Amino acid sequence: MKKAEVYILSGFLGSGKTTLLKRLLEDEQKSGRKTAVMMNELGKVSIDSDAVSGEDVSLKELLGGCICCSIQDKLEAQLQGLLLDEKPDVIYIETTGAAHPVEVIDAILSPLFADKLLIKGILTTVDGTRWMDRKLLSPQLQQLILEQVRHADFIVINNMNELEANEQAKITFEIQSINPYARCLLTNYSQVPLDQLRRLTVSFEKVEQKSQQIKLNLSTFVYQFKTAISHTEFENFLKSLPDSIYRIKGYIKFDYSDFPFLFQYSYGMPIYLKEDMNMPLNLVFIGEDISWREIETQLGNLEL
Repeated sequence: MKKAEVYILSGFLGSGKTTLLKRLLEDEQKSGRKTAVMMNELGKVSIDSDAVSGEDVSLKELLGGCICCSIQDKLEAQLQGLLLDEKPDVIYIETTGAAHPVEVIDAILSPLFADKLLIKGILTTVDGTRWMDRKLLSPQLQQLILEQVRHADFIVINNMNELEANEQAKITFEIQSINPYARCLLTNYSQVPLDQLRRLTVSFEKVEQKSQQIKLNLSTFVYQFKTAISHTEFENFLKSLPDSIYRIKGYIKFDYSDFPFLFQYSYGMPIYLKEDMNMPLNLVFIGEDISWREIETQLGNLEL
């Protein structure tokens, strides 16, 4: 089954996300792929939607809140509608400047359709001048910018023409020390060699030609249960998980129950909510530096 590629555009306000999106859409127009865009604004009026043009691009706007917290349900409905009606080859999701990358991926990967999406990566834009002056921001905003950099798979640092060579070197060193895995590019107006972005991959299959792939920091995995399992054994599995698994959510059926449970796991805490109808038994994982093959084997053993 062909999956829709998903690119997440992250970055603080005014850092060049929309400019990068325009470049990506121009490239998609040449390729002829069916493209969809989801734009998230905190306010009730769209500001950047005029950046998306072309009859072959489907635009969905998510206004009045952040997709990683207050309007998750709206995001799920819009994404499900896109996949059913438009069947896009690629989806670009432009987040608000206040969005946390882990929360965004968590919001996107609904157990109802996570197996139909291929998360290609998080593209984070950074304003170089703002980065130099970030200590002037509140502690919460400073932390948010650091998190957006730490979880990125490709970092675009803009406004280099306003900085001296020694300042550019300082920014590069600081950002690469926070996230040594991401490709880091210094530029102006989000001028990015787009072929490098296309080589991002989150596949947990063994990569034979490593030189052709860019390593991702944060990754995801979807497991589909075929049968009910033991609740006790599942709890033992959860206790053995590393701290770098940040989220698990989905539907799971235990051998004592007629219907599945909606399961959510965050910061080591499991929550079970009983459903009154059958749901697809998909379990979605989000983690960092995880051997998903090992997790897949452990889950398979629970079904034996």
